[in-house]
Amino acid sequence: MRKGKIRSVAPCRGWRSRPVAVDRLGKRQARDYLSDAVLKEGLVMILSRFALVVALALGSPLHAETAVEAPAASASVQALADVLQLDALFQVLRDEGLAHGESLAEDMFPSGGGADWDASVSRIYDVAQLRGEFAKALGQALAADPAAVAEVTRFFASDLGQRILTLEIEARRTFLDQAAEEAAQVAADDAAAAKDPKVAQLRRMIEAADLVEMNVAGSLSGNLAFMTGMASSGAYGVLPPDQLLSDVWGQEDQLRADTSTWLYSYLGLAYDPLTDAELDAYIAFWESPAGQHFNGALFAAFDSTFRQVSLELGKAAGLAMQGNDI
Repeated sequence: MRKGKIRSVAPCRGWRSRPVAVDRLGKRQARDYLSDAVLKEGLVMILSRFALVVALALGSPLHAETAVEAPAASASVQALADVLQLDALFQVLRDEGLAHGESLAEDMFPSGGGADWDASVSRIYDVAQLRGEFAKALGQALAADPAAVAEVTRFFASDLGQRILTLEIEARRTFLDQAAEEAAQVAADDAAAAKDPKVAQLRRMIEAADLVEMNVAGSLSGNLAFMTGMASSGAYGVLPPDQLLSDVWGQEDQLRADTSTWLYSYLGLAYDPLTDAELDAYIAFWESPAGQHFNGALFAAFDSTFRQVSLELGKAAGLAMQGNDI
């Protein structure tokens, strides 16, 4: 298993002949086994900054106040989506999901994966479907403030904005290699020990957007969805909601520590090519009212999209454990 990973929920190499039989493990033991697997692999989506999310929903979706404003808001959000490099981002997220699925299959299905599991994971992580759901949720979250949307679009359409998006996505792609991620963590630790000024900049960014707490909240939400999906499959019997909540909340401290480590490693790698002035400009953008609104909308959109992914994945894993068709 890949220790300490914070990555998206995503199975890939499926399930084969001998599933982990719940009647063999016992319900409590099976639940503990599953809970450990969920925690260790971090069935969540920590996307840094633009790419940085999974977290709290903002409550009820925001809507344009009048029918006249709605088309304009929709057009402005579409213009924003056009500059955000969503196709490249969601392809990397799919790759992360598929890679995670291999680890999930190894941990939860001792006999290995199989074609049914592969097909199920591939369906759950369909790029076009996820991108469409995300864009719709983002539009709902941003619809009430077209002025903020315009400001965000101007920033990310700029040369610096496009460069930053590319760096973020490439860093996530680099993290598909475990050795590269471990090297980034060592580099982050070394930078902190040397009191590198860029570490203070990263801390400012993390604090401005409350990235640790928002991502922990999203991680817990995703893990609860995964366990709920598992429970709905009958994989470990009928468990009351308060028991599921207790199991998931027991992961909070470890998730917070893993999240902080991951953020400094990932952001340090992604923004290493930026000058101090460029990174300061980016942080100032996120500290602005428009940046704050956009940050919240991103968390809402990714949470809405990937909570459903976690639920479907948990159900598929539960069915596979019992030897049922996924």
